[in-house]
Amino acid sequence: MNLLCSIWRSSLGKKYLMALTGAALLVFVIGHLVGNLQIFGSPDLINAYAHFLKGKPALLWGARLGLLTCVGIHIAAAVSLVARNRAARPQGYEGGAAYASTAASRTMPVSGLVILTFVVYHLLHFTALKSGINGTVDFNRLTTTLHDERVADVYATMVLGFQVWWVALFYLVAQTLLFVHLGHGVAAMFQSLGLRDHVWWPRIVLLSRVVTVAIFLGYASIPVAVLGGLGSEYAGKARLKAESAAGPAKTASVASPGLASLGKEVVR
Repeated sequence: MNLLCSIWRSSLGKKYLMALTGAALLVFVIGHLVGNLQIFGSPDLINAYAHFLKGKPALLWGARLGLLTCVGIHIAAAVSLVARNRAARPQGYEGGAAYASTAASRTMPVSGLVILTFVVYHLLHFTALKSGINGTVDFNRLTTTLHDERVADVYATMVLGFQVWWVALFYLVAQTLLFVHLGHGVAAMFQSLGLRDHVWWPRIVLLSRVVTVAIFLGYASIPVAVLGGLGSEYAGKARLKAESAAGPAKTASVASPGLASLGKEVVR
């Protein structure tokens, strides 16, 4: 415990924590992208993948709790370091920016905050399936048959979700900021871990650029492809089926008050 407290009280220790948690989050971002890119295959491909994950609750929730811990440590360390830096130099640099700093490095707190907001929305949108924020049909009603079993239709959910233009636009803006954030963060991660020298640093910078560009293109390709018509026919049929299934329930809910009122009149 004393060791952990000593690490946290040290600026260098916080940088190590940011680097390590950032590396863990980067691995998740890449793995999540690989899973999502299955949308370019058949609907059964990504539906089977999602069903497999839901069938492993210990693995799924273990990963979620681990990621939540990493995000909390990453944000707390970042806020603490920014506050400490500002306290050490309350007056800004002459000219408005530190020497050799980049726009990406100077906007890391802002881009991180927007990304955090996006993550919350993303979880409500595609994980919690909150119907009030998706701008389309209730995702909870989207189901399909996979190997004689009724499962969530994740393919239709993604397509219908990104067919809403403002949702797709928000995702693209967030992915652009993620690209900017990672563009500085990946290289800074290696630097914080002491892996910067005149031989390897140019290669590390090149690697970070290649990785961040690939991540951006991968994530951005999904809403762009959907807006271009990917899966529209399949999703249209799934939407009609979901709306027709919701029809009787709505009718019953509307009819119930009328029946109740009639009952009261009879009693009177």
